[in-house]
Amino acid sequence: MKISVNGEMTVVKAETVETVLSEIGFGDARVATALNGVFLPADERASKAIEAGDQLEVVAPRQGG
Repeated sequence: MKISVNGEMTVVKAETVETVLSEIGFGDARVATALNGVFLPADERASKAIEAGDQLEVVAPRQGG
């Protein structure tokens, strides 16, 4: 199915946010996620289903100053 990941249309086979993260290479990385503009806590990713057309934002922390 096609979903938007960080603004880019992406084809995924996964059915939950957690499995999408794994499929696109984030696996166990510490990231923040939002699904359709709503923050999604890490403990809800495994149970949150993805549907065609959804918008997933993935943000990794950065160091710097």
